[in-house]
Amino acid sequence: MIATLVGGCARAPETDRRVTTIRFWVMGYEGDMVAQMLPDFERTHPGIKVQLQQLPVTAAHEKLLTAFAGDAMPDVSPLGNTWIAEFSALGALEPLDPWLARTPSIVVDDYFPGAWDTGVIDGTTLAVPWYVETRVPFYRKDIVAAAGVQQTPRSWAEWRAAMRAVKQHVGPDRYAILLPLNEYEPMLNLAVQQPDPLLRDGGRYGNFRSDGFKRTLAFYKETFDEDLAPRVDNTRISNVWQELGRGYFSYYVNGPWNIAEFRKRLPPEMEGKWGTMPLPGPDGPGASVAGGTSFVLFKQSKHKEAAWQLITWLSMPEQQIRLHAITGNPPPRRAPWSAPALANDPYIQAFRDQLERAVSTPKVPEWERIAQEMRFVGELVANDRLTVDEAAAEMDRRADRILEKRRWMLDRHTLPGGAQ
Repeated sequence: MIATLVGGCARAPETDRRVTTIRFWVMGYEGDMVAQMLPDFERTHPGIKVQLQQLPVTAAHEKLLTAFAGDAMPDVSPLGNTWIAEFSALGALEPLDPWLARTPSIVVDDYFPGAWDTGVIDGTTLAVPWYVETRVPFYRKDIVAAAGVQQTPRSWAEWRAAMRAVKQHVGPDRYAILLPLNEYEPMLNLAVQQPDPLLRDGGRYGNFRSDGFKRTLAFYKETFDEDLAPRVDNTRISNVWQELGRGYFSYYVNGPWNIAEFRKRLPPEMEGKWGTMPLPGPDGPGASVAGGTSFVLFKQSKHKEAAWQLITWLSMPEQQIRLHAITGNPPPRRAPWSAPALANDPYIQAFRDQLERAVSTPKVPEWERIAQEMRFVGELVANDRLTVDEAAAEMDRRADRILEKRRWMLDRHTLPGGAQ
């Protein structure tokens, strides 16, 4: 509890107690949802009041940068995991290891390793995961079974065989899998399964001409070459839930929020005919990207103690269970997964399994721009306009151009905040 008596009088009445107000910025849908939880925090922490500001997702990044430049940052905020490196490079984030050392309720070993690692930059913890998401295949269990696939694929070879069987079963006007050409996430999740890092030399250059990334490109390209996936983006699929329901495609790699959407949008008779499965890897169960958001304290905050209490409270397993109940966002800690709402949900169990193998993306501020280039190059590959080798070289060219300023600054040791 943070409470200071006005005027130093030890016998001052309760109404004279000062209340610490912390500014809490939350973007998107989660801002609406966490508002339901904050009255309980304020009730159990009567010396703290939370001033919640909800930011539109499309404006949040610019709003935070403007606030940093104007010395007007909030005290605490959940950042998208790919933004942490950028705000670290700006020197905007408070190192959290001293705070964690005196907070036994935040058990680092209870977090999925990849989720926790997203907030660790150069060995310093700068963020605590709030929720985590990753991608797995949603699939039509009945169609896959009717195609003769008896076991859930665990490797790319098994998955390729399953998709070929599905394609043969459904015929020329339907497909085995949807890989929307306006999304980079399916290729990225396949790429992080390789042993080769996506960037090299401390994030100075792309590493897309590596054998591992070429293997990813080959698997991705063959899926289109064999007509297992339609060459479309999801703007041409009016309703992905309905199209999976009618069997236009049988596999669709996406995130946990779609569990609720499929339940809501598919007719009752589809119950039991669809499911989720862990993402196959090159030679067995594969890795995936640890997405989601993580709490940060900003260095500009004058109320770090109170803000840390909010982070601690929202990080408790019972609060993570509650957040999942109202948003569907998976908890980043293992302990909440024993709650009946999670343990008894067959659709989310694949995500629980997958999160043990989720990994962070490269921790450079430029990563989101590079990922978008992966989308452009992936579309060229899918449309057979680039070979695997040409696409790998093109990705390196695009990444190296984006990283040019980073190289210049690292070579002169002038990155803000001392980031490397």
